[in-house]
Amino acid sequence: MFDNNQSGSLPTAVDLFAGAGGFSLGAIRSGFDVKFAIENEKFAVQTYKRNVFNSSNGASPVVLDHSILEYDPVEIADLYCRDRSCDLVLGGPPCQGFSTHRILDAGVNDPRNELVHAYFDFVKALKPRVFLMENVPGILWDRHKPYLDKFYDEGERAGYDVRQPTVLDARDFGVPQRRKRVFVLGIRRDVQVPPQFSWPPRQTHSDPARAIDGLEPWVSCGRVFDPASDSDANNIHMNHGTELIQAFKNTPINGGSRKDSGRLLACHKDHDGHKDVYGRIDPSKPAPTMTTACINPSKGRFVHPTEHHGITARQAARIQTFPDHIVFEGGLTAAGRQIGNAVPVELGRVLTSAIRKHLIASDSDRPSVSDTEFEPALRNEFQ
Repeated sequence: MFDNNQSGSLPTAVDLFAGAGGFSLGAIRSGFDVKFAIENEKFAVQTYKRNVFNSSNGASPVVLDHSILEYDPVEIADLYCRDRSCDLVLGGPPCQGFSTHRILDAGVNDPRNELVHAYFDFVKALKPRVFLMENVPGILWDRHKPYLDKFYDEGERAGYDVRQPTVLDARDFGVPQRRKRVFVLGIRRDVQVPPQFSWPPRQTHSDPARAIDGLEPWVSCGRVFDPASDSDANNIHMNHGTELIQAFKNTPINGGSRKDSGRLLACHKDHDGHKDVYGRIDPSKPAPTMTTACINPSKGRFVHPTEHHGITARQAARIQTFPDHIVFEGGLTAAGRQIGNAVPVELGRVLTSAIRKHLIASDSDRPSVSDTEFEPALRNEFQ
């Protein structure tokens, strides 16, 4: 039995495949100290180092900026985690190497297949009470079954009870965005699971048309478009040509679509194409899913509700519930990619709060998020 929760200390977490730090920030807001993160995308690393700080001491977690395959998990655990153990491992390895759409055995030795092994090498070294993996819904497609089978096999061999995949929609948890993602929870077999623990956590918001007792209505994205600071480096959007700007002017405000603009592309002569492309966001509803191309109106419904351009990186970040003091490095395209890849901060907070409350022993003298000034809660930021 591992006891990392001495009086006065915060439970600890690590973040593998950490990106710009959305999951880490969510965990910090729920009262974890993040010991280290692994991420090798250059601009995401810069963003993480600049912005992610533990509330207990104001220090940034150690960021390991090479491929996870280049690290010895035992050495890293010895360096950064006391007794080579922690409470929570976050992050999910990509699944691209497991597509069944390949010729004969092509891809069998794809290095990406080793990411699952690497993930669980860290789990075995750190011995966390819990791990939480996040991935896209496509991971549940039949062609990715080898990935999930391997993930479950590795988890069980490492000594964990691995719960079935759960698809969660961020708008059901107070995020101003309809965003479905898969989460897989693993609980170390010696951890006592109290009867009041349920997974996933009960949703807190729902479709206002259904008016479910005890649940708040989905959060609209209207406040996302409040003015940003003139000095905000991420308050930038794409520069569009004259023809496209005119099309945006022709598109009705607050939810108009491409077909409303009167603009017909050659590729649309024989079929309608994607109706959301070049569409305006409706501020009275949760925003569409922020993808890695969320700042590009040609990739989805990413046009400002009333102005004649795509949304800014700051507006996309607000939709992902990043606070305005977070600065994304690398310019507009790099910022969009980091934002789209992130776990919404508030969703991360909700999930890790449930884990901390029920699966990780807490001490009465530990500071809660409301007791600290460093990371103010986001709960009501967009309501």
